[in-house]
Amino acid sequence: MEMWLNQSSTDDFILLSIFSHSPTDLVLFSVVMMVFTVTLCGNFLLIFLIYKEPQLHTPMYFFLSQLSIMDLILICSNVPKMAFNFLSGRKSISFVGCTIQIGLFVSLVGSEGLLLGLMAYDCFVAISHPLRYPILMSQKVCLQIIGSSWVFGLVDGLIQMMVVMTFPYCGSREVNHFFCDTLSLLKLACVDTSFFENVIFACCVFMLLLPFSIIMASYARILKAVLHVNSSQAGKKALATSSSHMKVVSLFYGAAMFIYLRPRHYRAPNHDKVASIFYTVLTPMLNPLIYSLRNQDVIGALRKRLDCYKISSHH
Repeated sequence: MEMWLNQSSTDDFILLSIFSHSPTDLVLFSVVMMVFTVTLCGNFLLIFLIYKEPQLHTPMYFFLSQLSIMDLILICSNVPKMAFNFLSGRKSISFVGCTIQIGLFVSLVGSEGLLLGLMAYDCFVAISHPLRYPILMSQKVCLQIIGSSWVFGLVDGLIQMMVVMTFPYCGSREVNHFFCDTLSLLKLACVDTSFFENVIFACCVFMLLLPFSIIMASYARILKAVLHVNSSQAGKKALATSSSHMKVVSLFYGAAMFIYLRPRHYRAPNHDKVASIFYTVLTPMLNPLIYSLRNQDVIGALRKRLDCYKISSHH
C-alpha cells in the first residue's frame, strides 16, 4: 500500500492517442464518436425494452441485458477519456485512473467472454431440451450464470490491477496506447516483468479457451440436435435462434485472440491500437444491432413502445 501511495503521487502517465490532428484523423475521430453515440443509444434502448416488456422476461433476454450493461461500462471506461484528451490537447492520465482503467477493462472482457460461453449453453438447452427448459434454466440458474460471469472477470481484473500497482515506474511515462493496457504499462516498469507477462498470457489463454470450449461443445450438440430434427422448418428455426449469438462470438473472440494470443515477437503497438478500437468500440455497438434487427420479439416490443408513445403524445 505504501508503494502504491508513493507511486500515485508521481507524474501522470501520458497516453499516446491513436489520432493526430490531421484532416483524416479528425474524420476518423468523428466516426468513433458517432459509433460511441450509437452504442450508448442501442444498448440503453435494448436494456429498456427488456426491462419494460413482459414478453422479453426470459433467460435469453436477461443475459442480453447483462451483455449490454457490460458493453456500456466497457466503452465508457475508455472512449470518454480518449475524447477528452484529444479535444483538450492533453494526453495525461493519473496513476489511479490508469489502474482503474486496467481493472475495468480486464474484468469486463473476462465477464463478457464467460457470459457468451454460458449463453451458448442456454441456446443448447432451448433447442435440445425445450420441454425441460423452464426447469433447467430457472431464475436461480440464471442468477448463478450472471453471478459467476461477473465474479470470474472481477477476480482477474482485481489481481491484474493490484499487481500492476505494485511495480515501480520510472523514466519514460508514455503509454503507447489510447487507454491503459496492462502489457503497454508493464513496458514502462523499472524491474523485470517477464514472469508476470507470461502469467498474463497464461491467464488470457485460460479466460479465452474456457468459454470458447463451452461454446464449441454447445454448438456441437446443437448441430447434432438439428440434424436429428425431422422437420426442416424446425431445423431452420433452431439455427436462426443461435445465428445471432454465433456472430457476436465471432466478433468478440476474433478480436480478443488477435490481441492476446499472438506470439510476443509478432505484436506491434499500432496493430494493437487498431484492433482495440474494433474490440472496445465497434463490438459493443454491433452486439445490440445483431441481436435486435433480426429478432422479431425485440422489433415487436419496440413497435409496441412507439405506438404507446404516439397514443400518449396524441392525447
